[in-house]
Order: sequence, then structure tokens, then C-alpha cells
Amino acid sequence: MAPDDVRVVEDTERRFVDGGVLRVRVLSVPESEKFPDGVKYRLHYGTDAGETVIRYDNSHGHHERHTPDGLDEEYEFPGYDTVQRRFWKEVEQVRDNQSGSRTNTS
Repeated sequence: MAPDDVRVVEDTERRFVDGGVLRVRVLSVPESEKFPDGVKYRLHYGTDAGETVIRYDNSHGHHERHTPDGLDEEYEFPGYDTVQRRFWKEVEQVRDNQSGSRTNTS
């Protein structure tokens, strides 16, 4: 695969004051047996201590979902657009829960 065949679609890293770390890297790659959709992605939300909260990726040529408990063996790839929407929704839910637990004084 020549470097001209790969295009960076998104490459983002954001660190939050609460220790959350968001890393999103999406590449447009030539369609192949390893990447039949022409997309290589890693959608990661974790902590600055290196813990994974949620991660979706196909870095090894197969689609995976990672949680704090490890690899989600039940995960079935629903399509990249759905994965992306699901990831952002899960990150939002985790961040909402974290902010709620910090502000809850009961």
C-alpha cells in the first residue's frame, strides 16, 4: 500500500481535566481483504492512567469492541457508520455518568 493510497480522515486526541482521554484515528485505505470497507479506525475513550473505557477498532483486520473487562466476545460489527454513532453515544453516556457522580453529594 503506497502512502498516497492512505488518507487521514480524522486524527484527534483530547485530554479532559477529569483524566479522560479521547483518541480517534480514522484512515481511508484501499479496499482489501483486510479492510473490505476501505476504512481503518481506532475509536478510543479511556483514562490518562492507560485504562480503556470503550474502544472500537479494526487495526488487526477484524472488528473489535473493548471494554474495561477486556475484549467483548459477543460483539458483531454492524457497519462503520453505526459503530461511529454508537461510540460517540457511549462516550457521552460515560461522561454524563462521571459528571453526575462528581456533582452528586448524597
